Amino acid sequence: MSNTILEGFSLYKGKPLVKKDNVICYGDPSDKAILVLTVLTYKEVHGEQVPENILIQIQSTDKNLPIASRSLKQGMKTNLYEALDFGASWLENALQ
Repeated sequence: MSNTILEGFSLYKGKPLVKKDNVICYGDPSDKAILVLTVLTYKEVHGEQVPENILIQIQSTDKNLPIASRSLKQGMKTNLYEALDFGASWLENALQ
C-alpha cells in the first residue's frame, strides 16, 4: 500500500487500522488476508464502556470466495489489546 493511501488511516505495526461501529479491521486489503475484530459486548470500567468480548477473525480478501467462506481462522478474547496483539500474530502467520 502506498504512503499516500496510508495517510488517511491510523497505523498499528505499520498496517492500516480502521474502526467502524463495533468492527475493527487491521491490515492491507491488497494482501491475501486481513484481521477483523468484532466487539460483541462491552463492560463498564470507571464509568467508561470498554470492549469485553471480542471475536477475532482472519479473513481472506479473495473476492471470488463467498463471504461465508472467507473466514480462515477465528477465536475470542476478553481484552481489546490482547485481541489485537493475538490477531496481529495470526495475520503475520497467514501472510507468510
